Amino acid sequence: MIDWGLFNVGSLLLGLVAWIIPVINLVRYKNNDYRNWGVLAVISISACAISLYFQIVYHYHLVDIEDWSALMDTSGAVVRVGGVLLIVTLLLNAITAILCRDRSAK
Repeated sequence: MIDWGLFNVGSLLLGLVAWIIPVINLVRYKNNDYRNWGVLAVISISACAISLYFQIVYHYHLVDIEDWSALMDTSGAVVRVGGVLLIVTLLLNAITAILCRDRSAK
């Protein structure tokens, strides 16, 4: 059997990975080490996407077992937190891309 609660834990961990990787990129930028920033940005955005997918799968499970009260209680928070995850991930990776692209062009 699948432990459906692990989708929430996995989503949280992947969301943290999606934020930590661009921060590492920015720290490496300050040390003049901006190799592989593109690959790390793709990994970060992929972690964000998988994290959001885990939430979709978990909500599908709640619909499948017809746990309407859990859906009504958590849907609003999932939408808000998912939006914050997506926006912050994209902003961090955009900042990294702008800084590293300009530095590697010189």
